[in-house]
Amino acid sequence: MKKWMKIMLSLVLVLAVFPGITAQANTIDNHYTYDYWGEEIRSIPAFERVYTIDEDSMNVALSSMDDVAAGGGRIFLIDSQQSRMNVFDDRYEFVTSVKLLRNEDNKIVLDEAGNQVALTNPEGVWFHEKENEIYIADTGAERIVVLDGTDYHLKRLITKPDNMVGVTQFRPSKIIVDDADKIYFVVQSGFEGIVELNQSGTFSRYFGVNKPKVDLWDYFWKKISSDEQKPKMAKTYAPAFNNLCIDQDGFIYATTIDTAAQDQVFRLNPKGENVLREEGYQKVAGDLTVSNSFIDVAINDYGVYALLDRTTGRIFLYDFDGELINIFGKNGDLDGDFKSPSGIAWFGDKLVATDQYLRCAYVYEMTRFGEAALGAARCYYNGEWEESAELSKEALRLNANYDLAYIGIGKYYLMQDDFQNAMYYFKLGNDKTFYSQAYNGSRNLWVQDHFGLILTAILLCAGGLVYSEYRYYRKKR
Repeated sequence: MKKWMKIMLSLVLVLAVFPGITAQANTIDNHYTYDYWGEEIRSIPAFERVYTIDEDSMNVALSSMDDVAAGGGRIFLIDSQQSRMNVFDDRYEFVTSVKLLRNEDNKIVLDEAGNQVALTNPEGVWFHEKENEIYIADTGAERIVVLDGTDYHLKRLITKPDNMVGVTQFRPSKIIVDDADKIYFVVQSGFEGIVELNQSGTFSRYFGVNKPKVDLWDYFWKKISSDEQKPKMAKTYAPAFNNLCIDQDGFIYATTIDTAAQDQVFRLNPKGENVLREEGYQKVAGDLTVSNSFIDVAINDYGVYALLDRTTGRIFLYDFDGELINIFGKNGDLDGDFKSPSGIAWFGDKLVATDQYLRCAYVYEMTRFGEAALGAARCYYNGEWEESAELSKEALRLNANYDLAYIGIGKYYLMQDDFQNAMYYFKLGNDKTFYSQAYNGSRNLWVQDHFGLILTAILLCAGGLVYSEYRYYRKKR
């Protein structure tokens, strides 16, 4: 009996501990990168959650969190259901909530019919630091609301311009403004592209090329169809963009969740062409085993951009060259997990990500590994090669599986023409492209160092050949 009691007690202890072990394993597995062969490699997370903004942080009720923007030492959160913009300071303390629009005298603005002007189901927000203005995509009212960035009074309303062409509705969903004060916004399911407005609110153009995938079967049938059949066949429209951001050079980053699109992430030049750099092992497409749906993108001032995936709740970090830095976060039921991710923004060196269902915003701060990894990316972007290599070495001390650090050190040695060390680190990082460059450099350097010997050997061979021919013809004669 005692023997069976001990067995039962052991089983109870194992079952009690097992869920904790499983949860810990799942937590570890949520921080990873991919190697050259597409295998997941465990990694230290680059960011960790340090604060949660929710109803407990506010004096107003929350129904959702649909978008986030940051700037001027503040965080701007959009609640589409409550038709509010909620503002927090750099200590994550509630500042104010904007729903009814007020003028410079702090009086509620009235429309021509004498009704109060208020936000109506807004979906996007952007802080324009140059002019200290807040742009709100007031989707339900089909307009753009521009507020003063200091006291939040209404500066102007932008409605559908008279010169706007096309069939796209004027229903701004996500919005940004560049340093030339041009306004860009996306309309959900709008297939004509990103809408560009001038500062005055007049229509400029549709912007961005989002190419659909080629369906060979449809292409075949359209080729053999008659002229009478072709007008009756289903048309292929360009996939719609769902969110956008802008970098310090004026290039627009955009995402799409349309499965018919060739690409999911875009870096659009002034012509609207996708010039996203993809120098990593794989394309910038998130997970290799899961079909991701990127709901938002945020980019900082040294080219590192974060992609928020709605399907898995993961955040993917890429550097300017499109090399994967880190993956962290997940959907789930634990504290800090996502249910329905909706937006992401940089807040200095921190990240703020919102969840529509949980009605909260998570604030992430860099870990020691994140400081080293992103610091190396920042220094490399700014041309500080030696500092980048030192930070890459620090990242390796914390995470020996971090291939990108080996590659970063190899690039430093390559720029110093130390080809042997460069080849060594590129081999450790499995970067064949840069390894080939280092090998070519090493070979050319060897040729230069032994040019006299090589030339002597060539001359001796040529002399030997001439002498041999001379002997041959002389003997024959």
